[in-house]
Amino acid sequence: MNVLSGDTLEDRVLDSVRDWLSDPLESRFPYDGVLAAFHAGGKEFVAKDLLALLHEARAAFGRFAGSPARTALLRDFLDVALDKHDGVYDYPSYTGLRLLPMPSVDEPDLLADIAVPRRDRLTVQLLADVARFELGALDGTETRLPLVRPTPREVEKRLRHAMRVAAPALDRVMTVRRPSDARVLDQARWLVATIDVRLDAYERDALRLSMLPVYTMHDEYVFIRTLQLFETTFATLAVLLERVVRDLGEGDDASAAAGLRSCATLLSEAAPLFSMLATMQVEAFRTFRDFTSGASAIQSRSYKLVESLCRRPDADRLDSAAYTSVPDVRRRVLDGVLTIEDVLDLRLGGDGAGPERELSTALDELATTVQRWRQTHYSIAVRNLGQRTGTGYTEGTPYLDVVRSIPVFRSRAADATGCPVAAHREEEA
Repeated sequence: MNVLSGDTLEDRVLDSVRDWLSDPLESRFPYDGVLAAFHAGGKEFVAKDLLALLHEARAAFGRFAGSPARTALLRDFLDVALDKHDGVYDYPSYTGLRLLPMPSVDEPDLLADIAVPRRDRLTVQLLADVARFELGALDGTETRLPLVRPTPREVEKRLRHAMRVAAPALDRVMTVRRPSDARVLDQARWLVATIDVRLDAYERDALRLSMLPVYTMHDEYVFIRTLQLFETTFATLAVLLERVVRDLGEGDDASAAAGLRSCATLLSEAAPLFSMLATMQVEAFRTFRDFTSGASAIQSRSYKLVESLCRRPDADRLDSAAYTSVPDVRRRVLDGVLTIEDVLDLRLGGDGAGPERELSTALDELATTVQRWRQTHYSIAVRNLGQRTGTGYTEGTPYLDVVRSIPVFRSRAADATGCPVAAHREEEA
């Protein structure tokens, strides 16, 4: 199926890529044309001739000229763009995670020390991009993903939740005053303008290159950005929890408790993303979801890192698709990477004694927050999917139903399935 505008756009893009191959300087790569071709019909329907030529362009990586960071960005973009062509399409490639400057447990400690500011900066950038897209569609200037536009009321509700998530991150990373008393649409326009002038060239490109939807339904834009936003938060939590494990091992309980509280706070601040996601039109979601087979959040590396840093997963879960879908995280577990529960057990000698009050409270707070997140995730999935099978060869909502009852810390009574985990009410969504 060729859904490009006649052959004109396709021909122009093909010619521009061929021209680039004659002198593969990264700064000359025709990003705009390639993105236009992908957005014209969605990744599912990109012309085979273009995919073949992009494959040829990627094969020329050794001849790319430009800075290491920029050439790596181009290579990663081509990998993400060609995932279906390569037969390796999955959740990380669908969400373009390699293209975003998220914190990572694989980075040196120097970068780990600034994980939260990095998370905050990327969070407000992604939310500003959501606002830019929604406002453009509302104003009639946005032509991408034109099918089944939301109503103005739905857009306003969506942007209100976006601003709720952005507010605490803005307060931490920026000194400018937010117009908290303005109308939601005016707040969103302020956010777009404020962030836009602060983006460097790399950040600007990372944002636009990480949006490669599979189809042309409007709501897929907010869906992809929401997944990226959650991944950014979970990647940050993983960095913080590694530090908590280290602090506990060194006997610095005050620092460990502070780290646990930071994790709970960040996850709570991200909770309105579920309400933003709930503004998606169910039929629109079910339409573009038909083209996402092979990609599932069960493949989220960051989420499994967080889970497996709290405690070692039970054997049946470790051997299930939950962890075989993230083999490097599974290998970390099998190699015996220490968890929070491991260190506490070693320190307390298994004598049944618990940690000091401050640390105990922080552990309970994180456990309850994670359980609440799981419950809300399940509720949103039921709303959008009912009991349909999940993508990525998972069981969909039945899988999430089981996962929400898994204890975060096996030893924490407050983390039992009976803890207060009420999802956001429908009127909040």
